[in-house]
Amino acid sequence: MESQIHTLANLFAQLGLPNEPGAIEAFIAAHAPLPDAIPLAEAAFWTPAQAAFLKAEIAEDADWSAVVDSLNLQLRSRS
Repeated sequence: MESQIHTLANLFAQLGLPNEPGAIEAFIAAHAPLPDAIPLAEAAFWTPAQAAFLKAEIAEDADWSAVVDSLNLQLRSRS
């Protein structure tokens, strides 16, 4: 079984968030920088369902894990 390649826009749609490029950029700008001490899935801005999805995808190294990692890096690298 092949893994699917997901985009950041797909991830935002999966999380129930606006997934247009401007909305994604605004979300990242509003929530960054995320402190290193806070795991992505434990950030206060997620709903419980969003946090559970992110935590499961990271833990299982599932199809979404690469794009979740990308979001994680983007949230931590902004100042």
